[in-house]
Amino acid sequence: MTPPPADAPSAAANVRRAALVYNPTKVDTDALRGAVTKASAAAGWGEPLFRETTIEDLGDSATKELLAAGADAVLVAGGDGTVRAVSEAMAGSGVKLTIVPSGTGNLLARNLRLPLTDREAMIRATFDGDTLAMDVGLAELRRADGTLDKHAFVVMGGMGLDAAMIANTNPQLKKSVGWVAYVDGAARSLVNAKPFRIMYQLPGRRLHSARVQSVLFANCGSLPAGLELVPDASITDGALDVVIFQPKGAFGWLFVWRRVAWDNSVLRKSKTGRRMLALRTKDNSVLYSRGDGIDVASTDPKPVQLDGDEFGEAVAVRTRIDPGALLVAVPRGHDVTGL
Repeated sequence: MTPPPADAPSAAANVRRAALVYNPTKVDTDALRGAVTKASAAAGWGEPLFRETTIEDLGDSATKELLAAGADAVLVAGGDGTVRAVSEAMAGSGVKLTIVPSGTGNLLARNLRLPLTDREAMIRATFDGDTLAMDVGLAELRRADGTLDKHAFVVMGGMGLDAAMIANTNPQLKKSVGWVAYVDGAARSLVNAKPFRIMYQLPGRRLHSARVQSVLFANCGSLPAGLELVPDASITDGALDVVIFQPKGAFGWLFVWRRVAWDNSVLRKSKTGRRMLALRTKDNSVLYSRGDGIDVASTDPKPVQLDGDEFGEAVAVRTRIDPGALLVAVPRGHDVTGL
């Protein structure tokens, strides 16, 4: 009989133990481990377990190992890619996940309106906070050779220009200036951006054909700098929001920018602004839909991204939503209205 891991919790002692998965390039390792150890002791829990992410393991394998060892709660600290990988392993486990904000974007933490600068508050939430059941997106990528890859995402994914933008972003620049580096990636991607033909279908609806620049599938829709890409997206509604970008020429891109930076992020926040939007002539540069997911197919392989990480090229993407699959710790009394 194989003995349990040396750091596995003792069932006989009935001691609860938390586990921390962290990206050592994004955090102050000693300070973070010390804070989790201190909070665990204060809550009467046992010595916590720790795992670092690596180039080979973004956190999913480490998380599965910790869950198998009996961890009663998992904390994650790192960038959006680390949060995505750990969330993928945690989905459906019934074990609570705490997001300790760190890294570049922290998009999930932003969309959950978590305290981005109070690490101790989030660590404490592991032991005495409330729990929110949030949706998880599932993406099946079909490669040009017919092989399939399946991954989860918690913020949003996309096929086309948005993924090319991420692939063209300088990693060193991103490390230095954060999400602003995506502006450089966008500028380089737009130079050669060409629309491509897709077939797409939302479950239960008819098949469509369109020439697009990008297709996004979003679980939540807020971006840094106060931009609302998908203002009606909800992380708890059991649905994915789909955004199709199909601008025609330079003026089309101006319409896209107006929709995201002005209409969604400014006008929609006031009653007067919403009246103005109701009177405006509609344009088709940006189309919004909502449903259980979307099936997208292209004749040529196109780049794909999930939660800001590039996932190579695919000729088809099938996305679905897993309602309430991830249990997330939030501070006690945290306002979850509108999430």
